[in-house]
Amino acid sequence: MSLLARRQVVAVFLAFAFTYFFSALLRAITATLSPTLTQEFQLQAGDLGLLAGGYFLGFSAMQLPLGTWLDRHGPKKVLVWFLGVAVVGCLVFAFATNFSTLLAARVLCGAGVGACLMAPLTGFRRWFSPQVQLRTNSWMLMTGSFGMLASTLPVQWLLPVVGWRPLFWGLAVLLVVAIAVIALVVPNWQAVPHEPGSEPGSYRAVWRHPYFWQMSPIGFFNYGGMIAVQTLWAGPWMVRVTGFDPLASAAGLFTINIAMLVTFWTWGLVTLRLQRRGLDADRLIAWGTPLSLLALAALILAGPQAGPLMLALFCVSTTFVALAQPSVGMAFPASLAGRALSGYNLVIFGGVFVVQWGIGLLIDGFGALGMDVVSAFRAAFATYLVANVLSYGWFLWSRSHNRQQSP
Repeated sequence: MSLLARRQVVAVFLAFAFTYFFSALLRAITATLSPTLTQEFQLQAGDLGLLAGGYFLGFSAMQLPLGTWLDRHGPKKVLVWFLGVAVVGCLVFAFATNFSTLLAARVLCGAGVGACLMAPLTGFRRWFSPQVQLRTNSWMLMTGSFGMLASTLPVQWLLPVVGWRPLFWGLAVLLVVAIAVIALVVPNWQAVPHEPGSEPGSYRAVWRHPYFWQMSPIGFFNYGGMIAVQTLWAGPWMVRVTGFDPLASAAGLFTINIAMLVTFWTWGLVTLRLQRRGLDADRLIAWGTPLSLLALAALILAGPQAGPLMLALFCVSTTFVALAQPSVGMAFPASLAGRALSGYNLVIFGGVFVVQWGIGLLIDGFGALGMDVVSAFRAAFATYLVANVLSYGWFLWSRSHNRQQSP
């Protein structure tokens, strides 16, 4: 099962999970804070999309050097240094007095937590068997759902008590604790020889791999876009389209994240059984993605009647695509695992940034054309649906093409 003793496996997983919890909380907190920040800083929809997307801009910018550093230096050393940047980002956000500083802080936060999932997945690729990697990947994502839960009602309840700035002071302190836990628990790293014909630190073998390109569009639009909705636009949809107040919107986000938590926990339980029955990631994605397309179409058609349950259905049905991430990692040798995983993570979170900001720009643009708020939201989400359908079509074609090219 593992190159580590069972007790050490549990300790390492929990150390990484503790850190990833705060990464996910920072990622999603903008959705809960959006009414407060919009009022205090007079933000437009495009500004709000850019602010939330700033996290993913910083996150994405670090993925390529991150992959090389992970392969060379290992999860422990890299994650400790990255988390130090996240601490600075939280402190800058807490003291921000204008939109530009808020945006810079979000970029720093995103860059700083950019290794919180890739570091453990790189370690798991070395330390765990392929079957266990699928399970631990799902349960790491489940931990992220805990963080997103913490960003909803708990944050909404704390806002009137302490305000949003002290929340970020507290997050900075907790990230310092996470640094200490990682330094104490995670094993040291020994770099392995690179593959014959590949260049140390180069992404050439990753970019040229047909499986990577098969999975890239659905990672960018379908899965990255779902994260964009979950971590930002679900909140404004419930406030501006469905008509919820901020507290009801936070409760709706709590519902969505509970559903995601249960879903990833279930994926961790069933992936091994599904694999034994010949249901690999490609087949599950091919069968499951149409469900997410139908759920998104139903959300758009329902408009003001589409509340948290319909948003949760869309997010849950898109988790089939989450199976692509460990599959991409396992398609490459261990010496390339950090680069393969980080390269694919760049695709996903590049998609989050583009969709998060893009939906905001589309809402403002359709509004400028004379549409009311509800119609502008529906038109923006319909544009996103078209991108998802095209990405799924590419996946089906590429999958068939790659099969034909296989010896």
